[in-house]
Amino acid sequence: MHASTPTAPATNELQDLFGDRFIAGGSELDRVSRDESRYEPQGPALAAVFPESTQEVSAALRWANRYGVKVSVRGTGTGLSGGALAYAGGLVVSLERMNKIVRIDPVNRLAEVQAGVINAELNRAAAELGLFFAPDPASAEISSIGGNIATNAGGLRCISHGVTRDSVAALEVVLADGSILHTGARTLKNVVGLDLTSLFVGSEGTLGVITAATVRLKAIAPGTPRTFRASFTSIEDAGRAVTAIVNGAQTPEVLELLDARSVQIIEAYKPSGLPSDGCALLIGQFTGLQAEQAANDTAELCRGYGAAQVVIAQGDSLLEARRLANPALNAQGLRVSCDVAVPVGELAEVFHGIERIAEARGRTISVVAHAGDGNLHPTVEAEDTPEGYAAAEVVIGDITRLALKLGGTISGEHGIGLVKQAELPWQLDEATLHTQQMIKYALDRKNILTPGRGI
Repeated sequence: MHASTPTAPATNELQDLFGDRFIAGGSELDRVSRDESRYEPQGPALAAVFPESTQEVSAALRWANRYGVKVSVRGTGTGLSGGALAYAGGLVVSLERMNKIVRIDPVNRLAEVQAGVINAELNRAAAELGLFFAPDPASAEISSIGGNIATNAGGLRCISHGVTRDSVAALEVVLADGSILHTGARTLKNVVGLDLTSLFVGSEGTLGVITAATVRLKAIAPGTPRTFRASFTSIEDAGRAVTAIVNGAQTPEVLELLDARSVQIIEAYKPSGLPSDGCALLIGQFTGLQAEQAANDTAELCRGYGAAQVVIAQGDSLLEARRLANPALNAQGLRVSCDVAVPVGELAEVFHGIERIAEARGRTISVVAHAGDGNLHPTVEAEDTPEGYAAAEVVIGDITRLALKLGGTISGEHGIGLVKQAELPWQLDEATLHTQQMIKYALDRKNILTPGRGI
């Protein structure tokens, strides 16, 4: 069914429901019509609403379903895949005001939160009880828990704690017709019915709107973390070192890699004395009472794989450079990037392949990676012209096909959204795509929730 344009009385009905939390124009509507992707909204939205409860989300979706209005769902707008962009004549549902930490249960290590709670704010509250929320995207200070769940976000700690799905116990979800459902349980074991929690995690707003979640917390490890930084003259050697570390007896909490160009950009953005004479910088962290020994052993391993310089420090200071990668790249205007993942054993080959692509296409490519789980974020430098961006997109396609050839995936954590929609058939066969569409149709007969994106 095609979206329709509601009449003025119908729009007034929505305005009556939300009062001053209904906006139909101006800079505020423009703000919530965008995300951090390189794509523009698909047209001016009809309006945006700012619900403060699940019941208000339900009312908004009942209204949109009644009039066939397309809905884009937004947390804090930090997504990079275009999933939250407004539709022409559509309704933006912003969950930023649903930002309450309802309860932290330290005995069962659970937290009940609304979808708009900021990741880092939950972590600060949990830390007071000796706990933490494991998902740790680079945008943790500004991204919302609902957005993390909707995209099944990854981040720096995936090597040791998995992705967001592994930390979600239960969800509250509003379906397209306004129905409110609850999935999962507070228990560790739960095999009642289909696993609907996993279905909605990573669904990118296409199946329902996640309004609240019960998430699992973990105990903060005792002792002082130890962080190491190893500089390599060969990025392939760095990739081989990563494979050896991952297959070793001691699993790091974090294992990140920056190539030479990324290091240069970060150092220009905020100088901190990063070594600039290598081809790759590997940064890792160990926690727990054996952290110092584990860091020393890993430093020695890195030297065995050709590391020219290795530094070990207490705490998180050496990780700051990795967290600066996204703002540093953005400051340079480097927005043509992608999010691919390969099996960890293929890291050396994928880095070598990216170098070949850069040479063949005559384009500079910088790469930052969650090396411990094989998730790479290559960024292509491009002239600020339509032709420059089009050329960069060709390079992104080359890199994505390379990842697939090596047994990888077109997205490790950012999601499909609008940016990667055309790439879905590269990875998924016709039967798989059809099955996903049938699930979508079963839950959203009028196709109003984030249509044409994600699946």
